[in-house]
This record gives sequence, C-alpha cells and structure tokens, in this order.
Amino acid sequence: MAAEDGTPGTERGTSPFVAVSTDGVPPEERFAWWAEMVGHEVMPVAIDSPHALTFRGSAVGIDFEDGVQLAGFAFSPMVATRQRRHIRRSDPEHHYLMMVHGSPIGLAQGRSNALIGTGDFSLFDTSHPLESEFVDDGRLSRLTLLRLPRASLPFSQDDVDGLLARRLTPGAGIGTGALLAHFMAALRQQPSGPGTRSGPGELRRLGRIGTDLAHAFLAEQLDARHALPVESRQHVLRVRVDAFIERHLHEAALTPPVIAAAHHISVRTLHLLFRDQPETVAATVRRRRLERARAELEDPRARHRTIADVAARWGYRSAADFSRAFRAAYGTTPTEARGTVGVALDAKRMRAER
Repeated sequence: MAAEDGTPGTERGTSPFVAVSTDGVPPEERFAWWAEMVGHEVMPVAIDSPHALTFRGSAVGIDFEDGVQLAGFAFSPMVATRQRRHIRRSDPEHHYLMMVHGSPIGLAQGRSNALIGTGDFSLFDTSHPLESEFVDDGRLSRLTLLRLPRASLPFSQDDVDGLLARRLTPGAGIGTGALLAHFMAALRQQPSGPGTRSGPGELRRLGRIGTDLAHAFLAEQLDARHALPVESRQHVLRVRVDAFIERHLHEAALTPPVIAAAHHISVRTLHLLFRDQPETVAATVRRRRLERARAELEDPRARHRTIADVAARWGYRSAADFSRAFRAAYGTTPTEARGTVGVALDAKRMRAER
C-alpha cells in the first residue's frame, strides 16, 4: 500500500508494511474515507453498504518489487461494482488473486460468477467490469489480495480471462495451492507483517515466493505448467521441499533419498535445488530439528517431557545421538540447557513471592 504519512488511520514508519483503519477517522466520514482508500489502493469502484453509518474497516499491506503487493482487509459488509466508467478513469492493469477468510463473497466478472467461501481463492482483473457482494452474516468481511501486474503472468490473456470470478480451491498438504494459502494467510498471522523487520533482500525473496506460487497455482488451473519459466518451477519445487521437510522433521527416516522420492525427483536433482543455498539438504534437516528441540527444552510448558522424549519427538533415534548433536551445535548439553531455564524460572518465582 502506498498510503502516505499523515493520512488518518495510517501507521507507517520506514517499514514497507502499512496499516490503515477507520478508527482514526470521524464516524460520519468513515464510509467515504474507505471508498476513497479502496479507489486509490486497489481500483476505483462504486460501493454501497447498509452499514454506511456505522462502517468499520481496516487494511494491512506490504509492497514487494515490480508492482507485487500483499494486502489483507477486514470491513463491514458491502457491495462493490466496477463499471466501464471506472475503468476509463483508471486501469492499473492488475490481476488480483483473492483469498476469503470470513463471510462468503459473491463475485461476477466476464462470463463467470461464483460464491467464494472461506479458504477459497478467486481471480479478478482490473480491466473488466466487476460485481462483488460481501455476504452479510453478522461478521466483518475478511479477505487477502495478492496483486500481480498483468504483464507478469506467463499465460495468454484469453486463458487467464477464463479463470476470472471462478471458485478456485487451494487443496491441502504441501500442494502449490496450500502453500500459497499459507503464504497469503501469514499477513494476518504476523501483526507486524511478514518481512517488515528484514532488509530488501528478504523482501525480494518473499515477493518472489508469492509470485512464483501464484503463477504455479494458476498454471495448474489452466493445465499449463509448461508455460512457467524453468527457474520459477525450480523455485516452487524448492518451496515445496522446504515445506515437506518442516512437516516431517519428527520422522527419523527423513533423509535426502526419502525427500527426493516424495517429490519424484532424483537425489542429484534435490541437491542441485539447494546448490545456491547456505546449507545442504541434510544440514537443513539437522539444524531445524535442533532448533525445534532446543525451543521445546526452553519451553516451561514442556518441562514434564524427558530428554529422551524430546529427542524422539524430533527424529533422533536415541537420546545419546541427540545429546552429541546438541552439544556440537550449542556447546552445552540438553540437560544443561533445560537447567538454565529452570534456574531462571525459580528466580522469577522467588521474586514474585517476595
């Protein structure tokens, strides 16, 4: 989002993350302010709402590179219409991939119309008339938008037009749609915004992940995976491998051959995917297991678990193997690490009792 400092309801410092809200706007001006904000940040539309006099709305967003943006919205139910006069006034030539989090949304564009439910995606285009109705079921409407410049999509415009205003389901597990849903939902799960404490390099990485996952998801809907650049396909595959590793860290048999087989690739191809990463595949698995185990040892709520329990929970075949790996990584034993936490808790308890 590009809201400027000083705009009512806007919070922005030097961070690429922006938050806006009607809370800082006089009640009688909130609906008009929201309409102006949407027209500026998304696209000009005509909006109407039975809640205009008590309207509430908030938005958070983060700008990546090359016009890509991720933004989350929550607002009182309304109807929004984009007509040809709006398109003539301003057409940013963007596609928006929308993910619904709350009440269903009725969407109509081109020859399609659909009711988009919680957890589903839909695609719309700023260059065509659009009708959207946010179902009023007593809750705020909630959605996340991933903005993709039209020129960035590696598909023909006719093919993309066939996807507009259709209900697109993300699927489950570590499929492309599920990973894209996780990426988009992270904006709401992290109050400070994904990447807001990171430098340009991290923002570039996050933007690329979002773009490549979105392109790959749309390619699956179009049965046009061949249209994706090789680099994008490899990047998406590496994201899927990362997610698979995270999902199966607790399994002692999580090895490069197992990971490769799960993705129908050779071990050599798997290693090539990680050749520009700071760690090998095996080193990534070791580090993440140790990080999760250490976090559990330092969690007061897990003090009832033995060292052997923690070791087994994170894929170690024995407590001895775990202790050796832990000492090599952190210079201390698991027992000593847990003891440090216990001493700190005891000191805190004694201070509280004084």
